[in-house]
Amino acid sequence: FLLAQEIGKVVIPGKKKIYRLLNAEGCPLIDLIQRESEPPPKTGERVLCRHPFQENKRCLVTPTAVVELLEVVFDGPNGYCAKIATAEEMREKSSSQLKTFREDIIRPLNPTPYKVAVSQALYSFLHDLWLQNMPIPELT
Repeated sequence: FLLAQEIGKVVIPGKKKIYRLLNAEGCPLIDLIQRESEPPPKTGERVLCRHPFQENKRCLVTPTAVVELLEVVFDGPNGYCAKIATAEEMREKSSSQLKTFREDIIRPLNPTPYKVAVSQALYSFLHDLWLQNMPIPELT
């Protein structure tokens, strides 16, 4: 765990899973980072999404589709555990994913920031860990 004086500069530790939550049109609403041990979000069920570092920024999302984004390709001592895509396959996948985003998010001039959030469990874990390890200043 890399400790920083400012929580916004902290690296989020541990194994994680990342999900893209989509609306009824198949358009991405938000990417959600969860601890690996958490159950994945379910379509049609509300999910609390938290800003990783700002307590007052949060939202409820009811996705109509959930896409898992991370795929294990190399597993340490077990080696490669997935088919390695060619450059052309990766290019096609990236291009097709970009087409699902709203235009205001991918426009070159003044794009709307795309939201990335953490689950309540990951938010609590991160902040508890930070508070446990942050030295408490002593006033004299």
